[in-house]
Amino acid sequence: MNTLQRMHPHGRALVLALAAACLPWPAQAGAHECPGPGAGATFNLRIDNDMFGGVGQDQGYSNGFLATWVSPNLARDLDDPCLPEAVRSLNKHLSWLQHSGQDEQNMVLGFGQVLYTPTDRTRTDLIAEDRPYAAALLFSVGYNARRDGTLHTAQLRLGIVGPSARGRQVQNGWHHIIGVDPFDGWDNQLRDEPVAQLLYEQRRRGVRYAPTDGWGWDATGHWGASLGNFATYANAGAELRWGYRLPDDLGTAPLRPAGENTTPLRAAGRLQGWAGHLFVATDARWVLRDISLDGNTFKASHHVDKRALVADVGYGLAVTWDEWKFAFARYHRSREFRGQQEVPVYGSFTISRRF
Repeated sequence: MNTLQRMHPHGRALVLALAAACLPWPAQAGAHECPGPGAGATFNLRIDNDMFGGVGQDQGYSNGFLATWVSPNLARDLDDPCLPEAVRSLNKHLSWLQHSGQDEQNMVLGFGQVLYTPTDRTRTDLIAEDRPYAAALLFSVGYNARRDGTLHTAQLRLGIVGPSARGRQVQNGWHHIIGVDPFDGWDNQLRDEPVAQLLYEQRRRGVRYAPTDGWGWDATGHWGASLGNFATYANAGAELRWGYRLPDDLGTAPLRPAGENTTPLRAAGRLQGWAGHLFVATDARWVLRDISLDGNTFKASHHVDKRALVADVGYGLAVTWDEWKFAFARYHRSREFRGQQEVPVYGSFTISRRF
């Protein structure tokens, strides 16, 4: 039995739908049935790594990737003619995730992996005073719904934490390629556990001055919550952007839900040629559960004494050229558990292509 066959049915459906979405589409619907110009799908690939944080940062949130497919603006909520057939079937069963009364709405499918490691890569014993080794493989489906200057994002994430997420193989395989010593303590990682996370976030634009042919700026606030055995928290923050031909969306910071160029864009907001802007984002979270720190939910496992309040400050640059977008961000996070030696610093690189 292969990996796909062993997968939970919901996770298998998401994988197949994401794969179908990334294939070239047949002309299954006439162009007149789809939204107007500039309403094409977008594919994003984001790479997170603590090597962007500088020397000595190979620890904590060590590495991650997320591939997302974002639909065109939906013409109809449940049976949209612009969606591939496999994705349309999935869409029909997710009306409870959609936000009513929107002007524009995108469906978002994602697949990713995250890895967490302690500081000392050479120890093979369980390091009780440092965070557990942990890896998670996650599939996500959700919607970004916009009305004027407000964006509602709802996502369902399903996956697995533990050896089946293949964290040891990915991290040490990459270290072998680049000639870096492996992490030797993966035998102490969290055990296999199915995980689920229901996530909601709302963004609201506070102010914007951004002519389409010049320099401008805007400010957007956000608040949200997450519920599940993967992570349970409440959060709030803001993002400030300044640049040339600022896009008419609601945020850029890649680690935010609906970041990575996934916000619905009005046709007038999709500019040709080049544009670029700087951004600064903040986020504060009150954390009730984080499986990468609290350990397994239903089994005894390594865990640490996490801090309830955690904050991030991120800053970066985004550049677009026609259908392409590149974004680089660097994040500084407050200490996440008591006894943590280093303040976490990591970076994120995103490449996006609109089709």
